[in-house]
Amino acid sequence: MSNISRPQRGLRNAPLRRRGRASTRGRGRARRGRGRAVLITLSVLVAATAGAGYWLYSNLNGNIKGVDIETALGDDRPERLAASGQNILVLGSDSRAGANASLHAGTASGARSDTALVVHIPQGRTRAVAVSIPRDTLVTRPECITAGGSTLPGARRVMFNSVYAVAGPACVVKTVEEMSGVRMDHYIEIDFAGFKKLVDAIGGVTVTVDQDIHDPYSGLNLTAGTHRLDGTRSLQFVRTRHGIGDGSDLGRIGLQQQFLFALMSQIKEQDLLGSPAEAYTIADALTATLTTDSQLASLTKLAEFARSLKGVDPSSTRTITLPVEYDKKDPNRVIAAQPQAHTLWQAVRTDSAVPVSATISPTTGG
Repeated sequence: MSNISRPQRGLRNAPLRRRGRASTRGRGRARRGRGRAVLITLSVLVAATAGAGYWLYSNLNGNIKGVDIETALGDDRPERLAASGQNILVLGSDSRAGANASLHAGTASGARSDTALVVHIPQGRTRAVAVSIPRDTLVTRPECITAGGSTLPGARRVMFNSVYAVAGPACVVKTVEEMSGVRMDHYIEIDFAGFKKLVDAIGGVTVTVDQDIHDPYSGLNLTAGTHRLDGTRSLQFVRTRHGIGDGSDLGRIGLQQQFLFALMSQIKEQDLLGSPAEAYTIADALTATLTTDSQLASLTKLAEFARSLKGVDPSSTRTITLPVEYDKKDPNRVIAAQPQAHTLWQAVRTDSAVPVSATISPTTGG
């Protein structure tokens, strides 16, 4: 168990290199498409490969896994407000099964939600707020229907990241909705094996750190400065906590937030229209990592969703860690700090600006 304290400060993204210009043939579409998600380049792939287009579409479409969140949760959910923007629960899964087994040290089995972000995109869709939920936060898990169809009784004081392991993604969505009062419009999960493949497909991600990081648990060894991380080292980076600050989970959240937006920016910099083959490789890697709610579980639906978010600039996204305080019964765990957490979730729920006072965590002082 980890003691949770002040996260390391001073981490930042390095400027990312543009990898080229779109071809003359694709320039008109590039003006409309440059900087959008990988999936919307499918039309270019189909045009470039003619008869192979259907095979390419079917292969990419078949990569995406779907979860029927709506049916599992039923009608007992927070109200969907007319002017509440879009709310997306993004999970990073650390499953030890299949291709993920070689990415983890030790003998732990099963799967947990190693990373959890509630991404709120206000009306207008030109910016976003991402709220990280620390994995060690003690929460009340509501009664849930598991993936196998059985009923799991509710429980108090369970670790947030254990909910995924015992009850699956729908119960994580339900837990987040009950603790926040915010209705999730969509669910997106990315697994570690696919994450590694995606980073390698885009040629790595550039980050800058202000001090040396040496973590014998994750295997990450970085000197202070700018580094181009491949898929393996990217996994080490987002899983590192012992090599930064005092080894807290909150320190790891800082690295995860930094890396997430570096990755988003790197994807935006790809010359996808200039290289259909490279675009397919990236799209294949991206779709293979994803499990989504059933409303997004097709290439067409994902592409439409990506187009709807085309105005959101990663550099304008505000990252917030859910304010927490040490649990009085177990100092190795944290609970949501009040009234900060209530104010934060209310702002997200009502599509309002998040006040600075709602982001101050007693465990860090800010």
